[in-house]
Amino acid sequence: MTLLLAVFLAGSLLLPALIRWLGARAFAVGALIPAIAFVHALLLTPQVLDPASIPYESFPWIPQLGLNLSMRMTPLSWVMTLIVTGVGALVLFYCRWYFFDEGREVGQFAGVLLGFAGAMYGLVLTDDLIMLVMFWEITSILSYLLIGHYRRRAASRRAALQALLVTTLGGLVLFVGAIILTVVAGTSSITALLADPPSGALVNAAIVMLLVGAVSKSAIFPFHFWLPGAMAAPTPVSAYLHAAAMVKAGIYLIALFAPVFGNAGPWRPIVVSLGVFTMLLGGIQALRETDLKRILAFGTVSQLGFFAVVIGFGTQAAALGGLALVIGHALFKSALFLIVGVIDRQLSTRDIRELSGVGRQAPVMATTAFISVASMMGIAPTIGFVAKESSLTALLDAAQAGEPWGLVALIGVILGSMLTAAYGTRFLWGAFWTKRDRSGDRMPDTAWPDPPVGFLSAPILLAGATIGVGIAAPALDIMVHAYAVTAPDDGVGPGHLALWHGFEPALAISILSILIGIGIFLLSRRTGWDAKPRLLPFTAADVYYLVMRGVDRLSVLTTTLTQRGSLPIYVGTIFVVFIAAEATALVMTGTPQAMQLSAWHTPAQIVVAPIMAAAGIVAVRARKRYTGVVLVSVTGLGMVVLFATSGAPDLALTQILVETVTMVTFALVLRRLPSRMGEHNASVGRLPRALLAIGAGATMALVAIVATQARITDPISAAFPQLAYELGHGKNVVNVALVDLRGWDTMGELSVLVLAATGVASLVFVSHRADLLSSTRALPAATRRRGDRRPLIETVDGPRFQTPENRSGNRAWLIGSQQQKPENRSILLEVIVRILFHTIIVVSIYLLFAGHNGPGGGFAGGLVAGMALVMRYIAGGRWELGAAAPTDAGRLLGAGLILAVGDAVVPLFFGLAPLQSVVWEADVPVLGHLEFVSSTIFDIGVYLVVIGLVLDVLRSLGAEVDRQTAALRERGVRI
Repeated sequence: MTLLLAVFLAGSLLLPALIRWLGARAFAVGALIPAIAFVHALLLTPQVLDPASIPYESFPWIPQLGLNLSMRMTPLSWVMTLIVTGVGALVLFYCRWYFFDEGREVGQFAGVLLGFAGAMYGLVLTDDLIMLVMFWEITSILSYLLIGHYRRRAASRRAALQALLVTTLGGLVLFVGAIILTVVAGTSSITALLADPPSGALVNAAIVMLLVGAVSKSAIFPFHFWLPGAMAAPTPVSAYLHAAAMVKAGIYLIALFAPVFGNAGPWRPIVVSLGVFTMLLGGIQALRETDLKRILAFGTVSQLGFFAVVIGFGTQAAALGGLALVIGHALFKSALFLIVGVIDRQLSTRDIRELSGVGRQAPVMATTAFISVASMMGIAPTIGFVAKESSLTALLDAAQAGEPWGLVALIGVILGSMLTAAYGTRFLWGAFWTKRDRSGDRMPDTAWPDPPVGFLSAPILLAGATIGVGIAAPALDIMVHAYAVTAPDDGVGPGHLALWHGFEPALAISILSILIGIGIFLLSRRTGWDAKPRLLPFTAADVYYLVMRGVDRLSVLTTTLTQRGSLPIYVGTIFVVFIAAEATALVMTGTPQAMQLSAWHTPAQIVVAPIMAAAGIVAVRARKRYTGVVLVSVTGLGMVVLFATSGAPDLALTQILVETVTMVTFALVLRRLPSRMGEHNASVGRLPRALLAIGAGATMALVAIVATQARITDPISAAFPQLAYELGHGKNVVNVALVDLRGWDTMGELSVLVLAATGVASLVFVSHRADLLSSTRALPAATRRRGDRRPLIETVDGPRFQTPENRSGNRAWLIGSQQQKPENRSILLEVIVRILFHTIIVVSIYLLFAGHNGPGGGFAGGLVAGMALVMRYIAGGRWELGAAAPTDAGRLLGAGLILAVGDAVVPLFFGLAPLQSVVWEADVPVLGHLEFVSSTIFDIGVYLVVIGLVLDVLRSLGAEVDRQTAALRERGVRI
């Protein structure tokens, strides 16, 4: 099972490439994966039936939390697996014809659809409640992509976002409920929870949260409105997600916990009341729709309410009938959706007012639809008839036993069954009947082009299975019975599934509801009720959009009040909150009993600290921007001295590099600002600012004093030297901690660096962030020839290679400098950069690899390489930067992050912990004994990310600003 889950993942990644090669025919190849999973589940049937040999696999995931990647195939999950994989295989096969004219443009759709099938496969088989929530959220995200496939259509985008918000909101509530259950029960194993279910008020709250997640996913009131809107998706998505798979996830969750929580206080009232109301609401609205897909969508909403009532009722008989209903619905509703897809593709319409006489022209498709609708109504010999009769019998027994909610459920199901027959008849009439216009004349038949045989194969197979499973009800009863007996025995027993139980009350109720339902349809047509405006002035969808507009307006109001565009206000707010929060904590916790303070630790502090303080005070008084920046940097350079004299050479090296890069960044930004600060930049309210500064400094000093004196146990860092040597195989404790012992923290910091680089680029680049302005392709042709070692010289016609004829020209030390104006060039700087650039790059690589046992590391090495790029840019401008780094900064950022993540993930495949280091040792002739630690790969990722960040800053604040300035000057704008 776990291997098949991995195959689903690999297939979803490879299928887009296969689509580009084979076109829509690759869907048939993708269908093989769920088909194999379907066959695998069938082969496991004997083991599933034997409680002693239930298929089970488990792999540790987070042992410290007791979370495992575990999968168990119980009778319930066996049924759901067959639905997910069987219908999934047919839908993917159907896509081969549905997308025949879109060809290679549906690669992403194909991969996401197969990935969704894999996520559902994992959801119904996982035996860990937390893993179930994870698969739950994955299906929400993938369904968002599938519903929004036609991303150029506003309706598709709105529907996708609506479905995502609703199901994700329910998923978050479900997650909280799952955490509560896990904590109370002491385990996240679903098997353990079902074997020994907890109880109490906290558990009841968790049950309500589980039901919120279930009803949101299964489109049960008040979350029903997202499902009809999702009909903007391609029809295969509707057939799979909204008939067989995604909406069944909530029903599966109800079925999973109904046997143990069905008698809990909040369970039955919530499930029955919401289910009955949803069944009636969906049935009434389906009678008023003119779009075939929306008729089926509201019909699905109604049916989901039906399932929630029956399978969630919590008795053995109801569990038996409810699970049979789920099987029948997956077969007949997915077949009907696929038939609508055929009609839509052949006629480019789904409007029943435009369809007439299709049934006589397409008898095979019409017969398939009739069989599916017959199963939906509950007509023999379909599985729908078997399931409906069993469900009615279960509710009838509960009502006769005096169960009040049993009577409510029975009446609701009977009324809902009438509406099901009514909208089922409306669907058949709308899609296949010959109609008459308003004057009573017969409408001309809609021209019907016959579809390919393969296009109809999937719905025909599903309709055939609807009858086949109905006839084979006794065989199905064996599997469904194994699930039903997990519910409490109410004295009646589960009963059994059969095509004929004889003449009994349930049969009479079923026949009567079908006849009345057909009468309701005829009456609605005769009175014109189905064409009248909506009954209420608003719908649930209107409420949703009203809430969303309210959220948007509240966001605008909040932004208007808080985002004033004033940096001093933002910084001041941060400091005020900091002082208030930390002062409160200091007052509440008190101070340590014995405080040991020293005036200084090294003599250097006596000299450096006053200089840093004086520079800070003078910086406040500075009237020139650059002067203020330089004075602020004095404090940073003072920290370099403090680090170096305190035995932290790594920190000193990193600090001086950071200060240098920061100074360059400030210099790039200040180019576009006046050198002196004007009157409007002067400090306003100096006294409050001074008090705020003193308060922030004093609070930070107290926090440092209290924090260092409040430790009651030995710090874990005391063990870092030994851990760094034994686990990380390195002597530089700082670097080994960053890439090994505290690797996850560094991973987060890398993500922040990538976000920072992206943010800087987004603020400067207007239309795109691709580096098109400093590409070497923009240089003269002579400068782009490779392999030619001749020096460049300047001529009246531009830079050319030196020849005996033009040897008197000026030599070009840097390629990009040729594009700069002569007055902006410095031959001395060009020479120095030409000589030192490669040396500095070599030094950066040395620091990268030497950092494991000495000062250095990926961060320091990356900053040194970044400084080399800064030198090239300063000496030769943006063109020289393009020649020095002829690649996009985003590629370096991405490559570095991939290396870091890969170094964390790869050990998992070998049974090791994430980021666990491995050392390779070898004795090499001449070179001697060599060692390579796998964490070096992580450090290389850090190295590339830092270079990418510096390059992005130079490209954004340097090269792009240069380009914008040049463009303004060309237009005559004075700068």
